[in-house]
Amino acid sequence: MRFCHLLQKRAEALLAAGSHVIILGDLNTAHRRIDHCNAVNLEYFEEDPGRKWMDGLLNNIGCPAGSHVGPFIDTYRYFQPQQEGAFTCWSVVSGARHHNYGSRLDYVLGDKTLVMDTLQASFLLPEVMGSDHCPVGAVLNVSSVPAKYCPPLCTLFFPEFAGTQLKILRFLVPLEHKPILDQSALQLSSQTLVQKRQNKFCVRLTRLQPSQASSRRGQKNMTSYFQPSSSHSQTSASKLPTLHLVETVMATKTPEEEAIAKVVEGEISASGAKEEKEVLVSFWKSVLRGPFSVPLCRGHREPCVMRTVKKAGPNLGRHFYMCARPQGPRSDPSTRCNFFQWSRPS
Repeated sequence: MRFCHLLQKRAEALLAAGSHVIILGDLNTAHRRIDHCNAVNLEYFEEDPGRKWMDGLLNNIGCPAGSHVGPFIDTYRYFQPQQEGAFTCWSVVSGARHHNYGSRLDYVLGDKTLVMDTLQASFLLPEVMGSDHCPVGAVLNVSSVPAKYCPPLCTLFFPEFAGTQLKILRFLVPLEHKPILDQSALQLSSQTLVQKRQNKFCVRLTRLQPSQASSRRGQKNMTSYFQPSSSHSQTSASKLPTLHLVETVMATKTPEEEAIAKVVEGEISASGAKEEKEVLVSFWKSVLRGPFSVPLCRGHREPCVMRTVKKAGPNLGRHFYMCARPQGPRSDPSTRCNFFQWSRPS
């Protein structure tokens, strides 16, 4: 609002100096209810600070005397005072442009004398894509007269628009050197250097001590770190007679018995591998459950789309599902329904 009031003061000052003024662009405010797609459901619509500011800025000729007597005229409403659905901005996320569910935020405003004497047409271009806004324009029957001098705020006086090559020195600012600070900084750097050398010497000493001790004891072999435990040696020793006994028994079997034993061993190994595979499959299924099934909206029985809460609060960052159709008037059944569902419980 500070910007809006400053803009108004600047425009009124130019009018007082005898100039004509045109204000055009995105004012980020839908002035009247006819300029907003959902004004019926908005409380205190006229109490919005931006709309009150535009009430004081604009002069609506069709309104009763004493109201809206500002110095400027909304050129589009000057020609189309009752045109509905004349919007210039739509939500890209909700796809509201498909059903023309938006607001008129872009204006071409002109001072009263200029509009009534020279204005021929004012138009919107909603068919021009490429942005969440569409272009707006006006046609004036005027002739261009060169000015004697440019206004002080003209971009001609900006260095980046001067049309000349800027030197690198313009981006470099010389620093003022203070001798006292330089001397203290030099002392500090010398102390830091001595400290680093002392620390490095201490590190070297600590690294040399273990190596010197190991040289006196001799280099250890890698196998010395892998000594078998006493229990392991006893167990392996106790198994030796059993293994020898099994080999002796197997050697005394007939060829038929050996064939049967091989078949039994093969079945046991196959069943064990199958059980192990089933265990692994069930484990990975419990860990990697895959994507959750997308719910269907109740209004159209169609797959929903996932969105993320971006508003600050306890639900910031949570995901939810909603109807995937473009946003539009509630009276139109082909537009988005009011389905809502959290993706996961909080």
